[in-house]
Amino acid sequence: MKAEIFMVGSEIVMVDEFPFPSEVTASKPLHLLGHGITDIEIHFLQIKFTAIGIYLDSDVVNHLQSFKGTTGAELAEDDSFSDALIQAPVEKFFRIVVIKEIKGSQYGVQLESAVRDRLAAEDKYEEEEEEALEKLLEFFQGKFFKKNSVLTYHFPASSKTAEVGFITEGKEEAKTKVENGNVVEMLQTWYLGGSRAVSPTTMASLANGLADLISQ
Repeated sequence: MKAEIFMVGSEIVMVDEFPFPSEVTASKPLHLLGHGITDIEIHFLQIKFTAIGIYLDSDVVNHLQSFKGTTGAELAEDDSFSDALIQAPVEKFFRIVVIKEIKGSQYGVQLESAVRDRLAAEDKYEEEEEEALEKLLEFFQGKFFKKNSVLTYHFPASSKTAEVGFITEGKEEAKTKVENGNVVEMLQTWYLGGSRAVSPTTMASLANGLADLISQ
């Protein structure tokens, strides 16, 4: 059974120019604990691609107690922290809003390359992983990531699966499921992977937010 994600809470957090609810509800409330953007600099011009919100079950702090007393800046660069975060058996939800228009196939190729390289580095890239990545790449084919389109990744606490959703103006939400545990882990690593994460600003924000929670 697929989980429905509801945007709740009166508080809105602006990430760049885009509103993100402070809380979403899947099987239980998930809180916005980190946010940021993906961007590159070309000839001194900053080009922004996506705004990102990371929602986590607050129980995640129970799995990160060994990092108590560590600063957010230190956690952001500590891959053992990001590994513990990724492995924590709690529900996670990533909400990604498109800033700069891009073809879905271009995003898919970037994702496939990043996930495949991470899997290969850990000697986990086999035929099953290749098939799961090809299925995900097919999902993005033919889609156009217009500004304000929303891409989501939902990771249930109790399984090694991920549900990927995409919604753009005027169309119904499209969804697909990733059922290969190694690919699911590396999808999380792409966004939560410490020094390896695709968005340093998101990782820094998340590390600061979690450092505060862990210290309470």
